[in-house]
Amino acid sequence: MKRSTLALAIPLLLWGTVSAAAGTNSGAEETIARGRYLVTIAGCNDCHTPGYAESAGKIPEAQWLTGSPVGFKGPWGVTYPSNLRLRVQAMNEEQWLYQARNVPLRPPMPWFNLRDMSDTDLKAIYHYLRHLGPAGAAAPAYTPPGVAAATPFILFVPQQE
Repeated sequence: MKRSTLALAIPLLLWGTVSAAAGTNSGAEETIARGRYLVTIAGCNDCHTPGYAESAGKIPEAQWLTGSPVGFKGPWGVTYPSNLRLRVQAMNEEQWLYQARNVPLRPPMPWFNLRDMSDTDLKAIYHYLRHLGPAGAAAPAYTPPGVAAATPFILFVPQQE
């Protein structure tokens, strides 16, 4: 190979490597953006981000999905919106998919909505949560029926027919 040809080939090879890396990064950015979109439209923040619903979504993204100390009380006891950012730190993608598909959660969490999402959407949510990174504290532990809750809660009253 001539020296001039080699001089042209090296920058082209480097450009191709940079382009491929940028394309990969762009794919990751698109996945994270998709996860953010899904979290927003699926209403995850309504329960898992303190003050989100009350402020019509005007909570900084840095505070999203950190769980809540305000519980939901019903015949099932008192449940709390978990800190999703901490929860996914202990899971790999496969474990996240398994949980979403196979582990029914207590009310009022609509776990069946997660179960019915596509793998692509669940993976996007997972990667978005991982992108946000750990923040906040764990939510209070579940309180069984008949045990007094130590935190504020929203009361779900069964509908009478």
